[in-house]
Amino acid sequence: MARWLLHIDLDQFQAAVEFRRHPELRGQPVIVGGNGDPAEPRKVVSCASYPARAFGVRAGMPLRTAARVCPDGVFLAQDLATYAEASEESMALLRTFPGRVEVLGFDEAFLAADTDDPEELAREIRAAIAELGLTCAVGIGDNKTRAKLATGFAKAVGKTGDNAPAGKDADETGTGIFRLTDGNWTALMAHRPTSALWGIGARIAKRLSGLGIETVADLAAADRHDLAAEFGPNTGPYLWVLGHGLGDTDIAEPREPVGHSRSETFPADLTTREEFDAAITRLAAQVAEETIASGRSIGRVGVTVRTKTFFTRTKQHKLPAPSTDVDEIVQSALEILHRFELDRPIRLLGVRVEYAML
Repeated sequence: MARWLLHIDLDQFQAAVEFRRHPELRGQPVIVGGNGDPAEPRKVVSCASYPARAFGVRAGMPLRTAARVCPDGVFLAQDLATYAEASEESMALLRTFPGRVEVLGFDEAFLAADTDDPEELAREIRAAIAELGLTCAVGIGDNKTRAKLATGFAKAVGKTGDNAPAGKDADETGTGIFRLTDGNWTALMAHRPTSALWGIGARIAKRLSGLGIETVADLAAADRHDLAAEFGPNTGPYLWVLGHGLGDTDIAEPREPVGHSRSETFPADLTTREEFDAAITRLAAQVAEETIASGRSIGRVGVTVRTKTFFTRTKQHKLPAPSTDVDEIVQSALEILHRFELDRPIRLLGVRVEYAML
């Protein structure tokens, strides 16, 4: 049997989780972000349902802008705890299938499986995810690069034809499964811009354009030494590899988490010591309680401060001994905070703890 890489991408994940508890919202332009108040400053869209995306709403867009382009949008507050539970439920389900799973985030994962019929495996996965009240697209590839890109085609195929552009903005009218391999790579990808490749963003694409490299075919034909001279000895040749659709043919071993963190960007800058202390106390207590509830002890505490001018710095402190005392963690976070020169308004505060090594 051949080794196949399957990339599973849960559709409009945060919105879909909200649909499970608010089924009356299905089909509506749902926008998740912040506290669900589109007038709240400095908050951005974390997820938009497909109907909302049709209005131009995108992740990362300020909520106020989303309200302007989609005046009939339904705004919901982020519920990260619920999304984490739904994500773990989905990933646990994927682990019941033959093969090994590499989790990429809340809403996507790779599955490496030895099978003669990867499409049948993909159909079984989609059916199982549907039992959870969620939907997903599955990209199939002979390596991770192609599997990841195939997911975009899985969402787009059936929308505008088999050669439809892949991408995050495809809607849910596609077939949901697509295979991208060495055999159809050139036909489907050669004419596309380099930014269509996983791992090439707008900045690198612009630099490639400056070298006369506009398409995936151009990148595949580029001289690796020229790429190395422009982008460095590691990145340059790697870009050439991407142009050929090459990539890892197995998944990484799962890594145990080493810590837990919380951060908050405030609607209005904090300006007083009392406000700083209250915010860090709340964040540190939340992180400590969640960590201890998971059965972990804490060995190190860190605090991140971002000022009004976007100057960002982190300081940390190793505890004298592993701790499961919330008050001790809070006190440590306050002591670290007070080591900063708190002479400017603060835009963001964050607390991170690292698990104690056994």
